[in-house]
Amino acid sequence: MPWTLTDVLMERRKFVTAALRGGETMVDLCRRFGISRKTGYKILARHEECGMVGLAAEPQGK
Repeated sequence: MPWTLTDVLMERRKFVTAALRGGETMVDLCRRFGISRKTGYKILARHEECGMVGLAAEPQGK
């Protein structure tokens, strides 16, 4: 089976979609995506503030 190509934006979108769907704790969700809870909450906050467009790049000055 070939490897699946992905990028940061695609993974962030998958993470947000899974988080909004519910059914998993933040710990389990972050473990599945290989990120820290701090990063998970940061991604969700950015999505809440700017929508999916906000996931495209790191905010300036942070």
